[in-house]
Amino acid sequence: MTAISLDPGLSRPAPVRWLLWAVLAAAAAAPWFAGPFVQHLAVLTCLNVLIVNGLALIARCGQLSLGHAAYVAIGAYGSVLAARHLGWGFVPATLAGVALSALVALTLGSIILRLKGVYFVLVTFAFGELVRLILLDGSSWSGGANGVTGIQPAALAGLVFDTRASFYGLALCVALGSVALLAAVARRAFGHAIDAVAENAALAESTGLSVRRIQLCAFVGGCALAAAGGALQARYVGYVSPESFNASISIGFIIMLVIGGRRSVWGGLIGAMVLTPLPELFRGAVQTQHIFYGAALILILRFLPAGLAGLPGPWQARRRKESQ
Repeated sequence: MTAISLDPGLSRPAPVRWLLWAVLAAAAAAPWFAGPFVQHLAVLTCLNVLIVNGLALIARCGQLSLGHAAYVAIGAYGSVLAARHLGWGFVPATLAGVALSALVALTLGSIILRLKGVYFVLVTFAFGELVRLILLDGSSWSGGANGVTGIQPAALAGLVFDTRASFYGLALCVALGSVALLAAVARRAFGHAIDAVAENAALAESTGLSVRRIQLCAFVGGCALAAAGGALQARYVGYVSPESFNASISIGFIIMLVIGGRRSVWGGLIGAMVLTPLPELFRGAVQTQHIFYGAALILILRFLPAGLAGLPGPWQARRRKESQ
């Protein structure tokens, strides 16, 4: 899959753009004509796109969270418990999970965003483990290690998404919506402010930008997207447990983002499409899977620091020279 430039001055010729959009549309429609296994992978890919896009919003501001799975867990458990104990429907329960995650992110972010570099990463990792341990110990309300089972499927406007094909339609719309959201943010003043903070926080502060407020907004927004992904994941799988949100899951999200492209709005989409199916291909060889992930990450960081979304970079640079 090829990234599409957001710079109008470097956009591809119209026939090429239309061809790329046709390929994307065909790839999106293909799971409906495939078997249940392909549909299952497509649903997981869409959910990962949503979650990784939340991480991309945080990373775009110059921070890297190693506890992203914690907010996925908060969104999943918050929505499930709101539906089970308060009798709320799918939409109100999902909004409750997202709001709870955003509130936690606002509280934590106002404290830890003062930290920089490795210190911020370590605190987010510790917070992720803390959330997992709380869920393990809260057997009276979280089910402990056994988790929560029998979660009702998502229902919206009289439609019940209780099959893989129907849920894929819902997940696809949400995933594409998150990509559109990142693209909209990147084009607006707030997106330019985020980029300025990431490039040089001190310089951005000297121009009148509130660095802390911008970082906090990006952090809360990214965690809210992760919570929405967790709420949908709980409805799709019908089961949640603390071990579904451990540190290795957070690392997996980071790998998807880095391989896809940290600074591109297409990075989460590309990374999720490439890496989500791989565990199934390496299911019989777990160690081989880890070796492949490590080798792929090293090669991407060495030869494609902008990720797979940066592959058109040399082509765009050549076009820029030709246009001058």
